[in-house]
Amino acid sequence: MGNCNCFTNSKQAMAEIAPYDLIKSTTAVHLYGDPANSSTLYIHFALLYKTRALQFTPTNDPQPVVQIGSETISGTREMMVRFIDVKLPQPPLVVPVEEEGGETAALVVKMAALQHRSVVWHLERMVRWSEDLVTRGGRRNGDPAMGSERMEVKKFQKSYTRLLEVMVEHAQMEERVVFPLLETAERGLCKAANEEHGRDLPIMNGIKEDIKSIVVLDTGSHDYREALRNLSSRLRSLLEHSKEHFQEEERDVLPLMEAMELSKEQQLRVLEQCFDVMQGTHSHLFSSFIHGLLPREAMQYLDLIISCREEKLVAPMLHRIIQ
Repeated sequence: MGNCNCFTNSKQAMAEIAPYDLIKSTTAVHLYGDPANSSTLYIHFALLYKTRALQFTPTNDPQPVVQIGSETISGTREMMVRFIDVKLPQPPLVVPVEEEGGETAALVVKMAALQHRSVVWHLERMVRWSEDLVTRGGRRNGDPAMGSERMEVKKFQKSYTRLLEVMVEHAQMEERVVFPLLETAERGLCKAANEEHGRDLPIMNGIKEDIKSIVVLDTGSHDYREALRNLSSRLRSLLEHSKEHFQEEERDVLPLMEAMELSKEQQLRVLEQCFDVMQGTHSHLFSSFIHGLLPREAMQYLDLIISCREEKLVAPMLHRIIQ
């Protein structure tokens, strides 16, 4: 794994900048631990949000140790993250209890809400990017990393395809796990939400086909510029509709999970079933997905994963997002 300074290239276009990219601290921090252990990987990920001067030394000790200045700490994940937050306050990683929902919020409600946050961030990014493409109308953006105009559109296509896979898996998770569980309590509770999903998929796939058509157009043509304008408009509509849909779910549907009064063990089983459905999101798409969350949201999401997954499944996931 070696030394790691930050997540991304500083020359990224504005459309590519994620919530973690504005890390300013250069405070020297040293992390010691087993590079294959989930606790070490978890703390490594947390520290990437805090400093551009992280030094990592692999050891055989399964318990990670963090050194900041003359102080060192080792202990539980929670204890170490709180220590890191005290020493390096920005950005905060610990979620205040009042914001987290406390112990009363069902785990699957927290998970779904965090997935909504990531999807919205990525959709907003795609909208900004499409608007930038429209403004330039076939001209390169000047960033060598983006290549030619056609190369940039292909990058855009790849980004949307990844987002689409996450959105589809999220909907499948709700349809296969969350909604059927709620329907056992009262039939018809999720009818409207299911109908929304049925209307959304053709729209999302339609945008994918629009992008595929744009890729082959002459970047200097009128048809190309018009297609970009239509694409940008459709993406904006999808964003607004998704925001509204997510708000309705979080207001009217997901809170009903709490009324089911599931035990902690039952909640963990449901949570594990949800993660099982979303295989792509939590494997090859996980790095992209987690980058759509604020630092403390990302840590909260990792806590949910660790709460219901075996070590042999958690460690590879964490390794992907710190490479």
